[in-house]
Amino acid sequence: MSGAVLRRLEAYVFRYPVATPVQTSFSVMHDRPAVFIRLEDADGCQGWGEAWCNFPSVGAEHRARLVTNVLGPMVIGHILDDPTELFNYLTQMTAVLALQAGEYGPLAQAIAAIDLAAWDIAAKRAGEPLWRLLGGTSPEIGVYASGINPTQPERTASIKLAEGHRAFKLKIGFGTERDKQNLAAVRAVVGDAHLAADANQVWSLRDARAILAQIEPFHLAWLEEPLRRDRPWHEWLELANAGAPPLAAGENLAGEAEFSAALAAGVLAVVQPDIAKWGGFSGCLPLARSIQRAGKRFCPHFLGGGIGLVASAHLLAAAGGNGLLEIDANENPLRDLIAGSQMMVTEGRVSLSDSPGLGIEPDFARIKAYRVTNINL
Repeated sequence: MSGAVLRRLEAYVFRYPVATPVQTSFSVMHDRPAVFIRLEDADGCQGWGEAWCNFPSVGAEHRARLVTNVLGPMVIGHILDDPTELFNYLTQMTAVLALQAGEYGPLAQAIAAIDLAAWDIAAKRAGEPLWRLLGGTSPEIGVYASGINPTQPERTASIKLAEGHRAFKLKIGFGTERDKQNLAAVRAVVGDAHLAADANQVWSLRDARAILAQIEPFHLAWLEEPLRRDRPWHEWLELANAGAPPLAAGENLAGEAEFSAALAAGVLAVVQPDIAKWGGFSGCLPLARSIQRAGKRFCPHFLGGGIGLVASAHLLAAAGGNGLLEIDANENPLRDLIAGSQMMVTEGRVSLSDSPGLGIEPDFARIKAYRVTNINL
């Protein structure tokens, strides 16, 4: 793969103030942030990426500064022959900085955004959609409605069912009785459809074991992050052996070593790396294939804006298999007005474009009211 010199890297921060806060067991989001990046080569070909930035509340501005101020000087002037080479270069060049500052996550997220944009450029130069360039054979993938809040979840589930979703995931971890009531309410709406639950790392092993009998009647497709990501794998195994639903995790793992340890433990039925949090395509596509070789289900995590969502869809289409991509059920024009028609759901599936690259050219005029400009980039 031959490329041109990279000549420009820009980051854009947006915040959409939500009417209904997004609730998790550990925090509440009062706005929806997004960091979109634009990478351009000397021939004028441009690629788009997105960095995970949901937490803390100042995370978006911080990630944008890392992209432009720290990584920008390393990127500008680089010849984009191979996006994976650029990913490895940026990771190696910032390794000591990450140790010194304790900034492993934010730097990985900023690098992931650049990787997405670099692959977008590579596919555009090749005249291929990314899903096909990366080895996919079909543009269709399965999806599910994610992030269903604990307040009137049956209402959200009903809306998403009418919009074409056939699989769902409810936020839990708000107390046993409330969780049970919400699971029962959603199950009543969706019938026998795929229903998963996400605890967002809220329980100790003891607490998780105690709730298993309470959630068993709801026949969950998987139970996501019942324990903290730093708990030893033998605790996850103990939970599985105690009769837990299939266990899922991965959005808070980063790096080949952590995912290798997770796969070696063998306890996760569903593995969920986040393309905008670590790895981009360069890290996550080889990982997806390792997950599938291990006999596990690859279901990419994503909860952000439209560029990262479309990129995650291309990742799953490239990997193939029986995985599902989550589509956040909460209101977010930074997602919907950017992702466009590619993410229209029909009978639980979406079909990606044949256009080169990601197949989108974001129109920021549509979301200009939410742009943050006073961040001293």
